[in-house]
Amino acid sequence: MATASVTPTSAIRLVGSLRLPSTILIFLGLAFAVLGIDQFVNALTLGAIYALVALGYTMVYGIIELINFAHGDVFMAGSFVAMFISKTLLGSTGGITDLPLLMVSVVVVLLLTIGFMAIVGAVIERLAYRPLRRAPKLAPLITAIGVSFILQNIIQFVFGPTIMTVPQLVPVEWAIQVSGARVPLLNLFVIATSIVLMIALQLFISRTRTGRAMRTTSMDRDASSLMGVDINRTIMITFLIGSGLAGAAGTVHGLYYGNTSFSLGFESGLKAFTAAVLGGIGNTVGAALGGFLIAFVEVGASAFGYGRWGGAIVFSLLVIFLVFRPTGLLGSHTGDRA
Repeated sequence: MATASVTPTSAIRLVGSLRLPSTILIFLGLAFAVLGIDQFVNALTLGAIYALVALGYTMVYGIIELINFAHGDVFMAGSFVAMFISKTLLGSTGGITDLPLLMVSVVVVLLLTIGFMAIVGAVIERLAYRPLRRAPKLAPLITAIGVSFILQNIIQFVFGPTIMTVPQLVPVEWAIQVSGARVPLLNLFVIATSIVLMIALQLFISRTRTGRAMRTTSMDRDASSLMGVDINRTIMITFLIGSGLAGAAGTVHGLYYGNTSFSLGFESGLKAFTAAVLGGIGNTVGAALGGFLIAFVEVGASAFGYGRWGGAIVFSLLVIFLVFRPTGLLGSHTGDRA
């Protein structure tokens, strides 16, 4: 009877495939032991938001090698759109205790916000970035900064410069007890929503024809065009998906924190970009991991009384990575464009 044999090469591959999951599990176990369940869940929640925003940065860079600094403000605009839909279209002012109505309301807010911001992202790509695709690499970078200011000013004009209250549709008092600790269902909703969207993105990229077109375009745009890939359509879909994810991030951010402001995009976008660099710019899995890593660093700093130093620690970590591992945790797609 034939028996399967394990060659040294296959054993090495098996160990290599298990290295990343094992490292993640060890890190999560240590973080749980150090932070406790309350702060651990808070870190996962914040990381889920950062990861969704970071995915948009890394997707755009992976396809056209553009650092889209306007992406943070797309996320900010998404939070305002979600607030408008919740308050004006649905008439909500706070938590919804009727479970069927809550589920319908959350789904409506998420889908409408994702759809609207996806269209906004496609319009930005068509009007601001596509005409500069063959321009010197500094031109689209400056344009991205300009688009960022345009979005901020539009939001200020429509909603005003003050901090706005966002209805927290999932009641903040709903919680479950885990090992004697209170875990709000709102946190679990944010984490679950982000994970589902990230898994859907990975399946889309790896299993669909458009996803394969996106991957081939990121490798060699000219060769992909010769093979029949519609480059303009592929790039627009990339912006559409990335902006839709930013809209989802803006929605869950508003639901979690209960407020938003026009200045939200700068700091959050900068941290999400840092997450993309830490994970490996152009690598979607790495960007998600980078978002969670930054969140654990920030929450850990706050837990030990160094909350005001959280930003400094995060960007010090970025500098260290750029010096000793410039390709990030999982490697990056590098190129010559802005």
